[in-house]
Amino acid sequence: MSFVVAHQGEEEVAALLAEFFPKGEFGSWIGGALVPGTGAEVTLINPATAEAFLTYQDAGESVVAAAAIAAVKAQASWWGLAASARGRLMWSCSVQVRNAAEQLAQLESISAGKPIRDCRVEVIKVAEMFEYYAGWCDKLTGQVIAVPTSHLNYTRHEPYGVVTQITPWNAPVFTAGWQIAPAICAGNAVMLKPSELTPLTSTVLAKLIEDAGVPSGLVNVINGYGHTTGAAAIAHRATSKVIFVGSPKTGAAIASAAALRVIPCVLELGGKSANIIFDDADIDRAIVGAQAAVFAAAGQSCVSGSRLLVQRRIYDQVVERIANASTKLPVGLPWSEQTMIGPINNATQFERIQALVAEGVGEGAVIAAGGQRAEVKGGQNGYFYQPTVLANVDNRMRVAQEEIFGPVVSVIPFEDEADAIALANDSRFGLGGAVWTANVGRAHRIAAQVNAGTFWVNCYKAINVMSPFGGFGESGYGRSSGYEGLLEYTRTKSVWVDTAQDGPIQFGYSVE
Repeated sequence: MSFVVAHQGEEEVAALLAEFFPKGEFGSWIGGALVPGTGAEVTLINPATAEAFLTYQDAGESVVAAAAIAAVKAQASWWGLAASARGRLMWSCSVQVRNAAEQLAQLESISAGKPIRDCRVEVIKVAEMFEYYAGWCDKLTGQVIAVPTSHLNYTRHEPYGVVTQITPWNAPVFTAGWQIAPAICAGNAVMLKPSELTPLTSTVLAKLIEDAGVPSGLVNVINGYGHTTGAAAIAHRATSKVIFVGSPKTGAAIASAAALRVIPCVLELGGKSANIIFDDADIDRAIVGAQAAVFAAAGQSCVSGSRLLVQRRIYDQVVERIANASTKLPVGLPWSEQTMIGPINNATQFERIQALVAEGVGEGAVIAAGGQRAEVKGGQNGYFYQPTVLANVDNRMRVAQEEIFGPVVSVIPFEDEADAIALANDSRFGLGGAVWTANVGRAHRIAAQVNAGTFWVNCYKAINVMSPFGGFGESGYGRSSGYEGLLEYTRTKSVWVDTAQDGPIQFGYSVE
């Protein structure tokens, strides 16, 4: 490993990592120790400065194999504990996260480019995830089924064993906790592969989990590329289920690889969510909500409200107001307490945003605000992009159909309720959506008719670990979080016990 010091924020990375890994090394976390990779060198770039600050080696197949061995052994030990004992240890995980919250937030801010105040919130949410699922450990019960025979028939929720989880670069520590907590609550061991661009906080989180007393090897973090390390993990026979958070294209490839082994997946993919404002809405609240829906996290959110559908009577007013408001949002260095919008995570994504906005203008969209690189003192080479409002957008344009994954909102007019629903559903995605209206009946009608896994009324992005989350269409399948998310990590076993005294052995469906 090497550090390239180019800025105070990057300088802190070495010191922050040394608090958890004193030898000054970085690699994959396997069975309670850092293990160096065997493959190509991966260079981490600070999104705010475009400067390299750390290099490590792709884990590769041999490291994945070691992780699988550690996971299988730890899972047997973990599942052998009483459920209440697992719950107490999971609560201890939350304590470890809270104690290291500031260090985790700072690492996340530097490596992912997220505003520090957002990172602090997300780290605490990770602690809440472990607290929530700690309470489920001794409550994951089966059923007794009144079968029409003398048998006692009951069901058990049992773990898959070892699950492979692949998480994205836009919210590394949040998505790591989002997946790890329900997986180990259900009794599984984990091989987690974070994005090769943002592996730091996920690796630290795995160490904190072991510091809480969880068996070494229960949570392993394999750091490296998807086509090497990720592919090796999916192909390994220890993997019994795959969970992926990322793009539809990569999700399809992962589902295909899992299908070759006849193992199931949960896919949490992209979105192009419709945020609908009717002319009877509280416009002041709707404008603030629309900004938060698309500009928070620099638009790098799968549930971003990137399609703003506005009733025609108030269309010009809303465009003008959201455009004016967007110019006042502080774009800046992620470690500044004043920053609301940080940089785009990486150069590839930054260039994609630029290209899609240019294409939208070429198709007839009008830039009402933004549309250019943002100038930030101290971040002249960083991937900063202005909050951008595109007006006169037709829903058939690519900017209305493709996930931009940046601080860009496409504002589309609609006539009436039926038109709004038709436009909202004219998308291959179905992750989130929202409506702003004073009409209670209309709110419920639209919530029922828009194809989305999560739908908000007079708010946006209210998300909690207690509630299920997932998509329709190309936004994926399966659910994360909540009780439904917990069940994704279990297999249901049906147990039959013959209770008849000296009764005949029964075959098939016969009850004679």
